[in-house]
Amino acid sequence: MPEAPLSDNLKRVKPSATLAVSQQARELKAQGVDIIGLGAGEPDFDTPDNIKAAARRAIDEGKTKYTAVDGIPELKDAICQKFERDNGLHYAPEQINVSPGGKPVIFNAFIATLNPGDEVLIPAPYWVSYPDIAKLCGGTPKIIETRIENGFKLTAEELDAAITPNSKWLVLNSPSNPTGAAYSREDLEALGEVLLKHPNIWVLTDDMYEHLIYDNFKFYTIAQAVPGLYDRTLTMNGVSKAYAMTGWRIGYAGGPKDLIAAMRKVMSQSTSNPTSISQWAAVEALNGPQDFIATRNAVFKERRDMVVDMLNLCEGLACRSPEGAFYVYPDCATLIGQQTSNDVVIENDTGLASALLADQGVAVVPGAAFGMSPAFRISYATSTEVLQKACERIQEFCASVR
Repeated sequence: MPEAPLSDNLKRVKPSATLAVSQQARELKAQGVDIIGLGAGEPDFDTPDNIKAAARRAIDEGKTKYTAVDGIPELKDAICQKFERDNGLHYAPEQINVSPGGKPVIFNAFIATLNPGDEVLIPAPYWVSYPDIAKLCGGTPKIIETRIENGFKLTAEELDAAITPNSKWLVLNSPSNPTGAAYSREDLEALGEVLLKHPNIWVLTDDMYEHLIYDNFKFYTIAQAVPGLYDRTLTMNGVSKAYAMTGWRIGYAGGPKDLIAAMRKVMSQSTSNPTSISQWAAVEALNGPQDFIATRNAVFKERRDMVVDMLNLCEGLACRSPEGAFYVYPDCATLIGQQTSNDVVIENDTGLASALLADQGVAVVPGAAFGMSPAFRISYATSTEVLQKACERIQEFCASVR
């Protein structure tokens, strides 16, 4: 049979590494193999009952038809109130975009604005999809490596050195996937000083993990910390992480009217509206009780502390304690070049992840997927018992390496 006529654009991108690891773990489990999957970036908690009840009401009330392309008025109003309440940012409904997930928000913004040769500045380690979305939309990702001694956060000096006349977007993710690093107000103000000197650069800030923060860390988003950037910032968020609604597929953003209108135009010829039922559930998520978030965060913090402590007891690993999200990103440089108990040489973090899966049945995502090696990502969004068992297996694996 003839091969499908794939575009050159598609050939530039890779499948999502995090989804690939999760799928591999599922397939091995289906075969009866004892696998602990630590690759998925979704809370193990269930969607709160009041949100599920709102979805059922929407179905019972017949709210199952097409909606406005980029969100129902009620959800846009709820998002405006959320930005005002949580971030001190004022957006009008016409400045709000609602998309079927966070990825489409980014895709819609990039495909509406990027031309060949335009650069998207992306600090590494980065969420796996940022560079490939930029490529699919015709842009050129420019990776800026951060350093562990700076908490995996981009500094003003690093940003300033990376900017060129072709730079069009900067992507900021705080708290970060994969490191959990979060930018303080002072961090953002320092970056803002650089950006204010370059009016050609727009900022896409991915705040998806905004509410998953620990140790009294105070969250700020860049348009809040640097008001001078408000008119060229797309402030993105969603209901997937804080509200345990990953499968509901609702992402949203606030930004300048002309950018939001351009994104709406893209949606009109691609996805059209997000699912109507999910939109009504999201209204309840944003307007309803928020107290459960702190309760769940306390559990995540306990898990974080346990995982960080156990990993730092592993021979050859060094793990920083993150400010937010539900990931850790241990450095494994000491293990590279060593041999496993099965005489397999660990050549890089991808090889380490493969050996860990084969030897101990623990699935993690190698740092190569996030643009910074040697390291790997662990999601601690699973039960404490499972995490303890997984960390014991990782300790056993590291002790067997020679």
